[in-house]
Amino acid sequence: MPKIRLDGLVKRYGVLEVLHNIDLVMEENEFTVLVGPSGCGKSTTLRMLAGLDTVSEGEIYMDDRPISHLEPKDRDLAMVFQDYALYPHMNVARNMSFALKLQKCPKDEIDAKVREVAKILGLTDYLNRKPGELSGGQRQRVAMGRALTRDAGTFLFDEPLSNLDAKLRGQMRAELALMRQRVKKNMVYVTHDQVEAMTLADRIVVMHDGFIRQQGSPEELFKRPANKFVAGFLGSPPMNFMDVTLEEDGAAFHARGDGFRIALPAELAERARRKGHGDLTMGIRPSDLNYDAAAPDSTAMDLRVSISEYIGAQSVLICNCGEATVTVEVKSETPIALGETLRFAVRPEGIHLFDKTTEKAL
Repeated sequence: MPKIRLDGLVKRYGVLEVLHNIDLVMEENEFTVLVGPSGCGKSTTLRMLAGLDTVSEGEIYMDDRPISHLEPKDRDLAMVFQDYALYPHMNVARNMSFALKLQKCPKDEIDAKVREVAKILGLTDYLNRKPGELSGGQRQRVAMGRALTRDAGTFLFDEPLSNLDAKLRGQMRAELALMRQRVKKNMVYVTHDQVEAMTLADRIVVMHDGFIRQQGSPEELFKRPANKFVAGFLGSPPMNFMDVTLEEDGAAFHARGDGFRIALPAELAERARRKGHGDLTMGIRPSDLNYDAAAPDSTAMDLRVSISEYIGAQSVLICNCGEATVTVEVKSETPIALGETLRFAVRPEGIHLFDKTTEKAL
């Protein structure tokens, strides 16, 4: 299981640079998820790692050995593609064993490896079926099985669940998590779905416009986003953003916006003091606003409910606060009428401030 290092990686198509100076270290036995919107460079990064795209500048290292000049077959990698890429005329067992047969492995070894991987993925009963006789989720498991039978040091996944419906994606996420516990390998996973990233990753790498915007554990990125983009991208429903002006009141600082004036916690107030007075963006997650009619003015916002989305145990409220739109999560049994103005207390620990120009977190 090699340590993987991307050192100053750049990708150009002609004069267009789509990936800018990517530096990234992926430790042994780590599940790394590259996440970001379409066009951010995550799949290009994966394809360069796999050897399917050339590197314009920089180098890829595996255990300090440069590999960017090597052919894909010489990189000790196995890849699972978005579209399964199964051979329709072969049954599951033959699809899973195809790479081993090309390597001229002994038949007994091939059969044992296929049975072992089929057991891990719950495919034992399907080994004699062809891809056309399988569901989408089963086909994706076969594609994963084909990669796992190769016993490579690193597995690459290029949006493997994006072709599945919502329910099946949830099931496959759970199966991937179980597989991750059983198969102790490096895994690099590309997705645009932040829920997949949050639930599967040891390390999340958030990309945007060809840059890495932040990397770290799911909890670190969720609780301490480095910038406005990461804060808004991770989390569902997404973080609320409101324009505010800092106001000093003796030793305290407040964030004043359109229709509210919130006291800042001491640590954040100190960072705001070092930043100096000025216009900022305040971020609050929907889960950090709690319905509380008795909350004092300095810790609350009055929101007018315009839409209520019932989703079972929770309801998502779309509200107005002055000119801003604010999303709130509440328990479904909370009595709420459309058009009603309600008071929501703001959790002090859930307040984030961002520089309006650089969009960096304070």
